[in-house]
Amino acid sequence: MKRYILSGILWLGFLTQLPAQHILSLTQADCRELALQRNEEVQKATNTLQQAELDQKIAFSSYLPKFDGMVSGSYMFPDVEMTGMELQIHGMYLAGISVTQPLYAGGKIRAGNKLAKIGRESAAESRRKTRMEVIAEADKAYWNYIAVQQKVRMLEAYRTQMDTLYQQVETAVKAGMGTDNELLRITAKRSEINYQLQKAQNGNELCRFALCHVLGEPLETQILPTDTLIQVTPPEQLDEGIDSRPEFKLLKQQIAAQEQQVKMARGNILPQIGLSAGYAYYGNIKLKGMTADMASVSIPLFHWGEGLRKVKKAKLDLQNAQLDLQQNSRLLTIEVRQAIQNLTNGYNLVQTAALGSKQALESLRVMRNRYTHGLSTLTDLLEAQSQWQQAESNRIEALTQYKIYETEYKRCTGRLEE
Repeated sequence: MKRYILSGILWLGFLTQLPAQHILSLTQADCRELALQRNEEVQKATNTLQQAELDQKIAFSSYLPKFDGMVSGSYMFPDVEMTGMELQIHGMYLAGISVTQPLYAGGKIRAGNKLAKIGRESAAESRRKTRMEVIAEADKAYWNYIAVQQKVRMLEAYRTQMDTLYQQVETAVKAGMGTDNELLRITAKRSEINYQLQKAQNGNELCRFALCHVLGEPLETQILPTDTLIQVTPPEQLDEGIDSRPEFKLLKQQIAAQEQQVKMARGNILPQIGLSAGYAYYGNIKLKGMTADMASVSIPLFHWGEGLRKVKKAKLDLQNAQLDLQQNSRLLTIEVRQAIQNLTNGYNLVQTAALGSKQALESLRVMRNRYTHGLSTLTDLLEAQSQWQQAESNRIEALTQYKIYETEYKRCTGRLEE
């Protein structure tokens, strides 16, 4: 006895040293927020947006004058004789400053600034696209986890029903009012339910792993979804428009960017005009400071048609961007219509599954009551229980799949974050 008590104390001490399991209670909104905070692709998209904002500021600086300074020094020995004069250049230095202001660059400065603005807008849309993809992935993992959890609980309830039925039949067999064949049939059904339950529990773990991955949580984290009472409302005012979708906006911005590239290429064959001014001071030498102002004009004359070919090439890139918009707009519209069809059909399935589950539950209640009073066979009861299990499984799948369809429709129409 003392040995058993000591073993129990040691086992209790071992349990107290195990790390506490992290339990995370989440709503759907919590799940989205956590996934967005920790997703690496969202973080990278945010960095890309910040880079584009810096590029826009860099491009704007092309409008502004540029100031440059220069300092140099020299020491010469012996003295230098120039045209009968002797120059003593011991420790001479030169300091100067210059300013350059572009006046006209063939429209390249304006085009460059517009390109930078388009780049920033494109980076913002790409970030929005990434965020919606992460939200859709988080919603799918969340609802799949809820579905498999509810199936586990349903199978546990089913197993409890079969355990109760087994006890009733076992009592009847002992009293001579039942047969061993009935007991064997129930035993076989219990084995089948245990097999289904084990598969569901394994699926539950896999879904938990997937959700932990989406959330950036350790795989050991136990997650408790709170949105277990799934509310479904009929879809209304379903819109096929794709104007708000980031993929569509990115295609349009690609056209705008190519238009500016054409202007950039054309600017290379236009005159370039600039103005510069500078001041230089010479130290330790008998020369006064010098100020110089200069205007420059650069005109491309003959480059063997290089500039015109670059303009033509840029125009072909623009045409390709327009064709991409035309082609992909159709594909995006097809995707939206598919999402609308899934959402509509999904709601109909929810209604059908809910009615089927209600009818199966009532049928099971009636059949259980009839079996208790000896008015139906065990076969009828087992069949009613099996039908209830299938109907309840269908109801769970229909509800959770409808929530996934809701998210997908909003993603396809660019309104997932609204």
